[in-house]
Amino acid sequence: MISGMIKGQVAVITGASSGIGYATALSLARAGAKVVAGARRKERLDKLRGEIEGAGGECVAVSCDVTKRADCESLIDAAIKKWGRIDILINNAGLMPLSFVKNLKIDEWERMVDVNIKGVLYCTAAAVPHLLAQKSGHIVNISSIAGRVVFPAGSVYCATKYAVRAFGEGLRQELSTRNNIRVTTIEPGVVATELTDTITDKSLEAFVKSVKEMQALKAEDIASSILFAVDSPPHMNVNEITIRPTAQER
Repeated sequence: MISGMIKGQVAVITGASSGIGYATALSLARAGAKVVAGARRKERLDKLRGEIEGAGGECVAVSCDVTKRADCESLIDAAIKKWGRIDILINNAGLMPLSFVKNLKIDEWERMVDVNIKGVLYCTAAAVPHLLAQKSGHIVNISSIAGRVVFPAGSVYCATKYAVRAFGEGLRQELSTRNNIRVTTIEPGVVATELTDTITDKSLEAFVKSVKEMQALKAEDIASSILFAVDSPPHMNVNEITIRPTAQER
């Protein structure tokens, strides 16, 4: 049940062109939030904006590569210029090109670090001064079950998601009690999104096949968990949500 706490609030979402980001943008817009959607694929963002506005919501679409600090600053600036504030930041953009370390896909490691860690840092850094000035706000970081459970071929990916979880807990301790800025880490298991499409390691074809055959979570399931966290009453800080498919063991 939606309490109405987020009606009229301004929510910025990265990685909003597909999957969890797209579903979350729609979910928040339906709940009455004003959405600033950021991603690299502008044509998909335009589709999202059209869908939100067609249903009577408000949305600004901003081309944003989270590996570029200036893009992250421009994304937050778009919210400030349009609505004068930012209430919710959802650091969702992420990559998962799993590979065994021995195969030395170092370019992919660097890309994961740039998107999964630096992107979170850049967007948070751009948003925090505004949240501090307001003495309110909510930061939601999308980690993963891989931020808790390490598995073969996931060494680097898991490392990035452990980092996101650690960063989120540090943020909570620093900002929540002192500045009324809540922080939530979402840790999904297998979700039916484009994430596995970035895997280029041929030795993982059987793994990818098994994942696609699993009854996975839907992007809308994760959007619902995010909505629960940000729509909770001000005295309640939902710190972490771990959500797996029923069929997923680890």
